[in-house]
Parts: sequence; C-alpha cells; structure tokens
Amino acid sequence: MKITSFGLFWREDEIDWNPGKGIRNSFRLLGKIGSNRGTIRVTDFRFQQGIYILYDEYGPTYVGLTRSQGLGKRLKDHLSDHLAGKWDRFSWFGFHPIAEADPKNGIFMLSKPEEELTDNTHTTIGDLEALIIRTVGPKRNTAYPKFQDAEQWEQIYHHDIEYYLKRLDC
Repeated sequence: MKITSFGLFWREDEIDWNPGKGIRNSFRLLGKIGSNRGTIRVTDFRFQQGIYILYDEYGPTYVGLTRSQGLGKRLKDHLSDHLAGKWDRFSWFGFHPIAEADPKNGIFMLSKPEEELTDNTHTTIGDLEALIIRTVGPKRNTAYPKFQDAEQWEQIYHHDIEYYLKRLDC
C-alpha cells in the first residue's frame, strides 16, 4: 500500500459544489502541480480513494475514509450531514496513482492502484484511519515524515480554474 498523492488544508469554500446539471457540470476537486505552460499538471481528485481529515478553526475535527465512494462524494455529503457547518478545510491522502492526461482537456486522470493494498483492502484502509485518529492529536512533532512516492497537489481555487485550464497543452 502506498499514498500516491495528497493535498493539505484545501478550502471547502473554494469548491463550487453545485455548478449545474449533468456530468459536464458536476463539481470538481482540481489540484495542480506547477503553474507554467508545458509543465503544469492538473488532476480532478473527486474520485480519489483514501483517507481525509476535516478541520475547523481549532484543528482536526473528523477523520474519514473512502472505500467505494470517491473523495468528492464523501466531502459533499458532509456539507449536509451531522458535520455540516463544522469544518472549513480538509486534507486528503490518496491511493490511486495519476495516469496520463486526457487528450481532450489535458486534465490528468486517476488510475487503479497497481496492486491491492492487501488481501483485504477494507481492513487496511480502516487500520490507517484508526492510526491517523490516534496520532493526529500531538501539536508538536519532532519529526516530519515524508511519503515515499507521493506528490503533494495544491488546490486550484474556484476563481483560478479557467486560468490554469487554459495553460494545459491539449
């Protein structure tokens, strides 16, 4: 099992959760690496699976996971469930690797993990969730571990989406 991509402290208010009707107008969780034409990469992480943490003004307030639903669906559900109004940022840690860019729009796609997380994916993700819940408490860590092969993606704010999409080579 390995984390392939992650985003830290993305803002909930920078996502257009209800842009319109139809698949073309569904909301997106766009992240980027780089910003220059020719080197920028943009990915929609709405279908990413893994672990996420919701934050309020005081710190972590909820840890969740995505098994069969994508990250976007889980986050959108939390806008109207028992967590509604109790979070304003989120971090996520995904297992699906980034594939090639879609030639039509230049947005990189997610692919399936190259191997199973373990024989029982549900157990592995659940164990990771428990680990994060138990370890997220410390305010000061002396070590800041890095992921072996994961890339950190920056959130694309709603008002910057068109700017970055125009920079993609497609």
